[in-house]
Amino acid sequence: MKKILIPTDFSEHAEYALKVAAQIARKHNGEIILLHMLELPHETGDAVSSGHALPEIMFFKNAAIAKLESLMDSDYLEGLKVSEIIQFEMAFDGILNLIKKNDVDLIVMGSHGASGFKDMFIGSNAEKVVRYSDVPVLIIKKELPEFHIQKFVFASDFTEEVNKPFEKVVEVANKFGAELNLVMINTPNNFKSTLVAQDIMDKFVAKFNINSYSTHIFNDANVEKGILNFSNSINADLIGMCTHGRKGLSHFFNGSISEDLVNHSVKPVITFRIK
Repeated sequence: MKKILIPTDFSEHAEYALKVAAQIARKHNGEIILLHMLELPHETGDAVSSGHALPEIMFFKNAAIAKLESLMDSDYLEGLKVSEIIQFEMAFDGILNLIKKNDVDLIVMGSHGASGFKDMFIGSNAEKVVRYSDVPVLIIKKELPEFHIQKFVFASDFTEEVNKPFEKVVEVANKFGAELNLVMINTPNNFKSTLVAQDIMDKFVAKFNINSYSTHIFNDANVEKGILNFSNSINADLIGMCTHGRKGLSHFFNGSISEDLVNHSVKPVITFRIK
């Protein structure tokens, strides 16, 4: 977690994400990249790409720079390495390119209340970033003065395709010094006996070096309710899941379960992409 990207629209919830990122960077000797995506009218955007600086462009750019500079002067960023980037586009691929160019390890994004993706920074593009980012995306829903992760829930079906992203899950858990609570959700439409489910999880976990973990099987009406109810039952600090870029979601998280979790969970959510 040496390089942390925080997209900001200068909203209250974006600052919540920045404050969490500052705590992570301070703990792991990391640096912060503050990104503001500057949405411009189409004709103005054409002027930017052609190199012609219109007065309107400079006005918006200077206003954004002033806000970024003000953020960088915040007390909670004191002593941290912080850089700023302004991009004149809204497309999520711009963010993904930035991730690769800057070797970003983690993205931290703010989300408004229960409406989740609908009100997240850059709207529907945020959902695409969560779905297609090769690095973990941490979504913060409220102000967290103390971001301590002691209980980290990771829900999965623990199939082979989860092996690669799970390496990142273990890395995050170990770095935070968290207990990794692995849970398989049993539903009426996809039920496994305790012995079968436990055998699947035991064989999966044996391949990884996890500092502290426990396994759980939780029955509920559907996967989303199961993850939320289990997380609440153990008072979890963080919920993790995998997403699948090509199909949108892994077959375990079919439909829009990851989006629903982001929308309905008041706890922080972190996503890991299945490549």
